[in-house]
Amino acid sequence: MRDELAQFYVDLHRHPELSGQELRTSEKAAEQLRRYGFDVTTGIGGHGVVGILRNGAGPTVLLRADTDALPVLEETGLPYASDAVGIDESGHEVPVMHACGHDVHVTCLVGAAQVLTEQRVEWSGTLLVVFQPSEETGTGAQSMLDDGLFERFPRPTVVLGQHVVPRPAGTIAVKPGVLMAAADSLRITMHGRGGHGSQPESTVDPILMAATTIVRLQGIVAREIAPAESAVVTVGAVHGGTKENVIPGDATLSINVRTFDDGVREHVLSSITRIARAEATASGAPAPPTIANTGNFPLTVNDAERASRHWSWLHSVG
Repeated sequence: MRDELAQFYVDLHRHPELSGQELRTSEKAAEQLRRYGFDVTTGIGGHGVVGILRNGAGPTVLLRADTDALPVLEETGLPYASDAVGIDESGHEVPVMHACGHDVHVTCLVGAAQVLTEQRVEWSGTLLVVFQPSEETGTGAQSMLDDGLFERFPRPTVVLGQHVVPRPAGTIAVKPGVLMAAADSLRITMHGRGGHGSQPESTVDPILMAATTIVRLQGIVAREIAPAESAVVTVGAVHGGTKENVIPGDATLSINVRTFDDGVREHVLSSITRIARAEATASGAPAPPTIANTGNFPLTVNDAERASRHWSWLHSVG
């Protein structure tokens, strides 16, 4: 089993697929579930897969893994490194890599499905195995729900998920309550007035506006959030201009915010808007910045009672 799962993982890692494009991955997962005797349905909310294994009376347990990869160039040097490319949401060709570990998640869930099938004399109930697409864009789970996940299939008593983290191999971490931060993504477009680089006095430079905005944004966490609180503000992408001697009309910042408290979240988001607008005003911009919300992930909060039960069980088996 170990060798078979290792080969399955290597195949997934070599063939990553972007969010909303996980056709091959979903087919591979569905193929494994059919081998183990699951009743399999594909195409749920896009490329979602649901497998059902009914094993008498008892609770319904849903096990979930995400399947999509990221637009990242792999430079690991591994013999099975990805050289895949894909087309992103903007129509650009990008490298693709399983940089967030979803290939591991799929492999682990396939392995769990096999073990639970082989050991069905030791449990009773209904097992739902769900492979969810488009986790990275925050749309896959909702798409599956909108496609009738809990109307077309048994509603689970409990949902169990997992995520790989940089910890020693063979260890498992479980935490009741808040586990992972809320995430908000924003796209801010600074509007200037373009012109030739030899005549900057006739322009309003959005590149300079973007640069000063980036610097000011770093002051939010450093100077506006109390030391006992926690927040992260990351400017992950900056786009503006096409040539070194042309001042463009616009520049765009892609921003990600992580918080563990609703009050801190609202403060950080409000401060980002305040700073972007103030920098535009200070630069004499012809229009205020355009601020678009491009994604939201709520806090991940584990049910305290069930997390404690699972921790006790995991501790008992070593």
